[in-house]
Amino acid sequence: MVARAHDGDPRALARLVSLIEDGSPRLRLVMRQLAPLAGHARVIGLTGAPGAGKSTVTSALVRAYRDQGLRVGVLAIDPTSPFTGGALLGDRIRMQDHATDRDVFIRSMATRGHLGGLAAASPQVIRALDAARFEVILIETVGVGQVEVEIASMADSVAVLIVPGMGDSVQAAKAGILEIADVFVVNKADRPQAQETIRDLRNMIALAERAPGDWKPPIVTTIATTGEGIAELVGKLDAHQSWLDNSGERDRRRAARARDEVAALALGVLRGRMTRLPGDSALGPLAERVASGQIDPYSAADELLGALTDGA
Repeated sequence: MVARAHDGDPRALARLVSLIEDGSPRLRLVMRQLAPLAGHARVIGLTGAPGAGKSTVTSALVRAYRDQGLRVGVLAIDPTSPFTGGALLGDRIRMQDHATDRDVFIRSMATRGHLGGLAAASPQVIRALDAARFEVILIETVGVGQVEVEIASMADSVAVLIVPGMGDSVQAAKAGILEIADVFVVNKADRPQAQETIRDLRNMIALAERAPGDWKPPIVTTIATTGEGIAELVGKLDAHQSWLDNSGERDRRRAARARDEVAALALGVLRGRMTRLPGDSALGPLAERVASGQIDPYSAADELLGALTDGA
């Protein structure tokens, strides 16, 4: 299955992604086989408030990169359906233009309650798309506001979409997404408040402290429904990619991403061992001792970790 996905079989890749999402027992073996095949794709994140036009911009970027002959993978993180537990698939509806292109792979994933705007399986799915020889991977996140900054740890370049007339600059700053932007995209720039939004962004960028040689986020105006400004956006993302390579920041970001992924997997293993403790044999009595004041929670945590390690 891994070999077929690497050779461009979309069905095999879709099965791999499903295997990752479902946490299959074969996942460790699959990851060992995928690891040496990955590490080549550009990973671009698109984020912003709901209604900013992320899906339309993503579709326009897919078209622009396909015009360059590049294979494009799209990971669209959707809210979890309250009825099925799956993704709402809104992004696939908006990207039907690319449905028959074998060099475009679009996958919607449900957040399944995971905070940060991303699904918990995202790092492994990105690795699968990379190993399947997609040269550009676009991650579009669900707009969840102040906790959406997790996209910064997943992508090489992050484009933050802002729409004129959807709140003042103070609210935009409070959202925390301005600090993670490598490129600002003022979408729906034909709205009358566009120039005011651009002015506010310029003022905020000017206030940020930067060392010599640091990247200064540019502002791009787009009307994604007509394709206006998309070529300039691609140019700015290419410029950021060059800066990442020349400054060494690309390797630093990817090392930080791997560190976070390893830590998250290790914590997941510990959590799983806790749930497998027979009858809460260790956790239950420890909790009672903490509640009665016989022991402090830090010491209880140390004892629990010792029990988990001994039983490994």
